[in-house]
Amino acid sequence: MTEPLQLLLIVLGGLAIGGSLGLLGGGGTTLTLPLLLLLGVEPKPAIALSLLVVTVTAAVAAVGHARAGNVDWRAAALFGPTTALGGYTGGRAAQWLPAELLLLIFGVLMLAAGGAMLRPAPLRSNTAAGPGALALGLQGAVVGSITGLVGAGGGFLFVPAFALLAGMPMQRAVGTSLVVISLNSLAALLGHLGHETIDFELAASITAAAAVGAWGGARLAGRAPELRLRRGFGILVLLVAIWMLARSPYAQRLLGG
Repeated sequence: MTEPLQLLLIVLGGLAIGGSLGLLGGGGTTLTLPLLLLLGVEPKPAIALSLLVVTVTAAVAAVGHARAGNVDWRAAALFGPTTALGGYTGGRAAQWLPAELLLLIFGVLMLAAGGAMLRPAPLRSNTAAGPGALALGLQGAVVGSITGLVGAGGGFLFVPAFALLAGMPMQRAVGTSLVVISLNSLAALLGHLGHETIDFELAASITAAAAVGAWGGARLAGRAPELRLRRGFGILVLLVAIWMLARSPYAQRLLGG
């Protein structure tokens, strides 16, 4: 791949990563990991590097949402610590699984996430009482462990959890998700750094573009038609998932019998 093409992928990919996080509260790792694979990064280092990019980008987007009052700090405080602990544990455990198996798991999760984004109706606030502190903590631990293992920030799981289970309006669920994503991704990153190294120059380049996208996405949040955005992004996630699964030796052997 030529250097100009690499630079174009980094800039456009970074903007898409940040825009997705700022606007939807998820999709950071979903886009970052395939971008890194296209750039020639090996799977396990790519997982660790993607977590670094998402940690910083989600934090930038969270600041914009916090200024707009779209963060439930109580829920973030209850959900965040156990999520971070699960993320660190999953990140450490990732060294015991083959890289291609981790990518297969990630691709399957992306299929599920894309399907959820294509639901016929947008997420709506639940008028019933939300879960208590123990329930939120347990949910955080489970989600954190899964996302830490496969190197995902978790936004496509956090946003539905906050909107449907905790009864938050969509924009508040997005803002709260971003706070938890930044904590979870950082914890998972620390777990992966125990057995992986990161190309910090590449990480800085992608993160710079992603931070710009996150700032713009946070400003656009609430203005764009939610249902259209969700469906369009769901299609994108499904296409990327199919591409990743098509590259997986596990999936190829399974389909080939």
